[in-house]
Amino acid sequence: MHKLMDLVCEKGLSEGINGLEIIEQNARGQSHERSSLIQKCPYAGLENVLFVQGSGPHVLQYNSQPDQSVKEIVVSRKCAESVLRGAQVYVPGVLACSSHVEKGDKVAVSVAVEQPVKDGGWAVGITRGTVLQGLQADAHYEERKGLYIGQGIAAMSRSGIFRVLHGIAVEMTERVYKLPSFNDVLEGEIFLQNLPSVVAACVLDPQPGERILDMCAAPGGKTTAIAILMRDKGEVVALDRSHNKVMDILKLASEMDLNCIKAYKLDALKSVSKTDEATIVGMADSHCEAIKTLANDSDPCPVTVDGKATNVVEDSSTTTVVQSEQPFLIEDKNQESKRYVSKAELRKNLRRMKNGPGRSNYSGGRVEKSKGFLPNSFDRVLLDAPCSALGLRPRLFAGEETLVSLKTHARYQRKMFDQAVKLVRPGGVIVYSTCTINPGENEALVRYALGTYKFLSLASQHPKVGGPGIVGSCELFNKTYTEEWLTEHEAELVQRFDPSSPVDTIGFFIAKFSVGEKED
Repeated sequence: MHKLMDLVCEKGLSEGINGLEIIEQNARGQSHERSSLIQKCPYAGLENVLFVQGSGPHVLQYNSQPDQSVKEIVVSRKCAESVLRGAQVYVPGVLACSSHVEKGDKVAVSVAVEQPVKDGGWAVGITRGTVLQGLQADAHYEERKGLYIGQGIAAMSRSGIFRVLHGIAVEMTERVYKLPSFNDVLEGEIFLQNLPSVVAACVLDPQPGERILDMCAAPGGKTTAIAILMRDKGEVVALDRSHNKVMDILKLASEMDLNCIKAYKLDALKSVSKTDEATIVGMADSHCEAIKTLANDSDPCPVTVDGKATNVVEDSSTTTVVQSEQPFLIEDKNQESKRYVSKAELRKNLRRMKNGPGRSNYSGGRVEKSKGFLPNSFDRVLLDAPCSALGLRPRLFAGEETLVSLKTHARYQRKMFDQAVKLVRPGGVIVYSTCTINPGENEALVRYALGTYKFLSLASQHPKVGGPGIVGSCELFNKTYTEEWLTEHEAELVQRFDPSSPVDTIGFFIAKFSVGEKED
């Protein structure tokens, strides 16, 4: 905490936020000077958590130089949401820019929010690279002014912004909401995260030596929190179906110097392996060599290709791949079956691996793929499910969500939960969480879980920061569908974080299940 405060003062990260003294708690656990920038977390069980206090909204003048045209930049909604939380403007988030913007120029930053279009969809109405004139006669000028989020100094010229793929485009100096930027600050020692996300990892209560599964792990905040709570002893398996996101998880684990994390590219809906499926566990080029591997579950296993060692990930079957001028003959020794695979496909995969990023926009590097995991092979499972994200703050746009789409999210989450139930061992734990306030994706999922799997029961949670869940039910779709929620007793066992509650967080939901003896 002292190290962070020293850096905040040294680098001027406070950006004019008052009250830089460090907060200490008295014997009664009460803190003073609540306006301070950095505070110790007041909740028991979260001693390694610090709170960063911001301020706002602040009134800013859109045109600080009335005698000149405004030099401005319009950013995407997602970029703007990050800026409102303290981030700088990065190159991928810039949609449009005034002409003749040079490095060091002061620019006004506005956000393009999706608007309804004629075909019934939503669009921003701005093509990336559009030139802004900064005149009141311009189309959307008043709209941009109304969605103004601050000012900054251009970190590169206009041509540079639309030429490169990465980097800071604008360093924010004045913000509607003032929060310090922690870019490159104490890298590997701190990780910015919403309070409920930290609570979810603690509620899982991982123990050293256990095998833990994080089913939808990107960007890796909960994964690393779990590994730290385990003191880096045991195994944390992190999954995501995106190559780039898996790379982000591995990068964060490396920065945090955590060795127990293994990240794989895998769709969470396919987490349970098909044990009777023979799979290829190696790739070879045009030389006639044999590749023999013995894979154990989904652990990386060493393979020699043309005398060079590499790693691959496979399931528990033993497979021999023999290369010849004919298509590959693959023998599954467990199943005593044979099938043929084209050698051209393996060559293409090898070229793709050597050549790096292509049309798929891979960020480079190589990630391990998994065919899934054996049932009952994990002590604890965290399912932080993809959701409607109606609890995120700030959230500048949610117009695409309808009752139908919310119901679709719920069906998707149930399928993922079914996978989680199969993967956790009897006596284990499942923690389910979302960042939405929609009860159909939260309380209704709990009702489904308890009704479908009689060996599941809700467990008490520690730390307990959020409020109770929602009790009762709701009739939807002209009373043709009833969404069942929780009983009063069940509602006290879950945690619901409501943005309107005194606990100032994003909207979030956490349910913890104990797994009893499973039925055959």
